[in-house]
Amino acid sequence: AEMTHLQAGLSPETIEKARLELNENPDILHQDIQQVRDMIITRPDIGFLRTDDAFILRFLRARKFHQTEAFRLLAQYFQYRQLNLDMFKNFKADDPGIKRALTDGFPGVLENRDHCGRKILLLFAANWDQSRNSFIDILRAILLSLEVLIEDQELQINGFILIIDWSNFSFKQASKLTPSILKLAIEGLQDSFPARFGGVHFVNQPWYIHALYTLIKPFLKDKTRKRIFLHGNNLNSLHQLIHPECLPSEFGGTLPPYDMGTWARTLLGPDYSDENEYTHTSYNAMHVKHTSSNLEREASPKPMKRSQSVVEPGTLKHEDQGEGENTQPLLALD
Repeated sequence: AEMTHLQAGLSPETIEKARLELNENPDILHQDIQQVRDMIITRPDIGFLRTDDAFILRFLRARKFHQTEAFRLLAQYFQYRQLNLDMFKNFKADDPGIKRALTDGFPGVLENRDHCGRKILLLFAANWDQSRNSFIDILRAILLSLEVLIEDQELQINGFILIIDWSNFSFKQASKLTPSILKLAIEGLQDSFPARFGGVHFVNQPWYIHALYTLIKPFLKDKTRKRIFLHGNNLNSLHQLIHPECLPSEFGGTLPPYDMGTWARTLLGPDYSDENEYTHTSYNAMHVKHTSSNLEREASPKPMKRSQSVVEPGTLKHEDQGEGENTQPLLALD
């Protein structure tokens, strides 16, 4: 197949994976993109602020080249930004709220990928100092981080893993997680962002987080639900899905403990702890005016070597396999 410039820089393995898993066909990539672009006139109520090939391609990849679904996601992406303008007003790493969240490790992003080439994002819930970071700012920092990461084509194809460690997360902290802000987070991540989430892993969750999860389940698509794993304190079941050599010691992995400043330094540059204003990434250009694909610039992360092992993870019971929803034990995987 002729290599299209849109796949430039992808390894042959990744191109093959995109073909097998995502139905990506280099010969008709341009037609696929154009067909999605042609649907834009059906939604005059939405401002599509970016419509270049590379941008539309990530929505096709996120929806396995199902054009209608890809378009729906593209429309949702801009509609979410239109409906939540204040969230995206100063949508860049040096915005004081986003910067504070990043500096506090929301989110953490591991340098190396897992054995499937997926990027691993970490959230240590207990580190949420509610007097310092609003939930909205943490959500903005996560969305901005994904925005920067998704520039990397390998990640558009391989996707992301999210691990949330609930150790020492207090009931008082949890009480701030209202259904409405959780819904906002789910809409932003599940329904409006062009990324493939390979798994969301809860670790050491207390009963009240389990209760909260039951509350938000109605907002989750079946596909998302199947990808949420409640491990409790059973790290073995986590390791069946994410190899210990890809994980820091907090998750029983062989890597050193995660340094909370890692990702903030990557985004803000070496002098990130400095309280001055930055002009480092003005990612909000895209949300303000039309920009073409000149966004393919230094912001995109360098490709990392992935670990060699390709062991197939053992089969693991999902938290809601028994469909007698309410009869399940509280921590199904313990």
